[in-house]
Amino acid sequence: MPKHCLTIACCVLAASSAFSQTLSPQVKAFVKVDAPVVALTHVRVIDGTGAAAREDQTIILSHGKIEAVSDAAAANVPKDAQVLDLHGYSVIPGLVGMHDHMFYPMGNGIFGEMGYSFPRLYLAGGVTTIRTTGSIEPYADLELKKQIDQGETPGPKIHVTGPYLEGAGTFAVQMHQLSGPEDATKTVNFWLDEGVDNFKAYMFITPAELAAAVTAAHKRGAKVTGHLCSIGFREAAAIGIDDLEHGLLVDTEFYPWKEAGECPDKHDYDFISKLDVANGPLHEMILDLVQRHVAVTSTLPVFEMFEPGRPAMQQRVLDALSPDARSAVLSNKVRAGDMDAIRQRYHSEVSPWPAAFQKELEFEHAFAQAGGLLLAGLDPTGMGGVLAGFGDQREVELLVEAGFTPLEAIHIATANGAQFLGEADKIGTIAAGKQADLVVIKGDPSKKIEDIENVETVFKDGVGYDSSKLIESVRGVVGSR
Repeated sequence: MPKHCLTIACCVLAASSAFSQTLSPQVKAFVKVDAPVVALTHVRVIDGTGAAAREDQTIILSHGKIEAVSDAAAANVPKDAQVLDLHGYSVIPGLVGMHDHMFYPMGNGIFGEMGYSFPRLYLAGGVTTIRTTGSIEPYADLELKKQIDQGETPGPKIHVTGPYLEGAGTFAVQMHQLSGPEDATKTVNFWLDEGVDNFKAYMFITPAELAAAVTAAHKRGAKVTGHLCSIGFREAAAIGIDDLEHGLLVDTEFYPWKEAGECPDKHDYDFISKLDVANGPLHEMILDLVQRHVAVTSTLPVFEMFEPGRPAMQQRVLDALSPDARSAVLSNKVRAGDMDAIRQRYHSEVSPWPAAFQKELEFEHAFAQAGGLLLAGLDPTGMGGVLAGFGDQREVELLVEAGFTPLEAIHIATANGAQFLGEADKIGTIAAGKQADLVVIKGDPSKKIEDIENVETVFKDGVGYDSSKLIESVRGVVGSR
């Protein structure tokens, strides 16, 4: 290999590009590739369409967009291009995180905005576009989006979700409780005027409030998703909701004890694990969602944390957490496997989570196989061990565990999100004319999905960011800011 291309890290152009001038010194500190024209040569291309990986390709990036993708032998590399020799590397589209909050659980039902650490970790993990999917501090998210778009702070492109559309009885003190359909309509219109572009209904919303919110949002071209409890999936689909978060494990419609319009006090995951995906009410629900074009967002990492013995806590996750957050996460994991705690919480000698988690995997695969639009996110809540960026990568790995091929899982985490957001013409796949949002990975995630964790450089609008520097900048910070 030529000395001038020994590694990606050494291929940094000293001269400033036309677009780098808009980046603040704070952002430039994390930039490793910054030139008007860049050639990624001899790279494996996993284009996000689900098609087989293409070996020995060259991608030409020009002024923030993909100019061409071709066999390396036939590529016409511009003379002024910054050339990166990427033998042994793969390139995938930037991940599109569809349940990627900016907040983190602080304990006792309080959530703290991670406006410093999470944008950096999302970008470091290869997530170039996110939907916040419920906001605790919508003004903070809107201002953060503005700062990132203006090049003042590093982070992904953000679709800001409005504050939770929650009904009376919520457990979360940081959420406004709707007083009825008129309040729902007013809330949607107010926050659309403020700059959000989508909404999330929550657990205690009434059918009338959800219907009013959906009508108001759709009237102005916005979409509504939901983490529901008081309303079942089929009822929400009939109302007109666009997306349903988390999947089967939060759908209460199958409980015989559920009352109309009420969130049941009892959630029986053992009951859920025994439902039949191929026949009966659950199968009918899947077909109904597909027929009504309602998407489902997979958030497998947050559920995996509740299963005793999984996942193995990665050192990179522990290193990113503040001392207090790290202690809390490790204590929560111990409690998840403690038999006394299991008996007290579930009135059983066995945790229901292993079987329930497997049923969730089965449901998501069946939904997609039936033609449903499955989206991918992480949901950095729960026990606190699911972190921005790292969790998005884990989500893709878990989709493979659910039965998808690595290529299918990458397609779900990239192209499907772009399709739902109405941005498939800009992001989500690798093709000429699209935005240069790309992830450079050492290895081959099309064969070994765990390689998706080996991110070295993340291109956003043609600027390449150093993943390791972004991660190092938030060491010991998550849980505090």
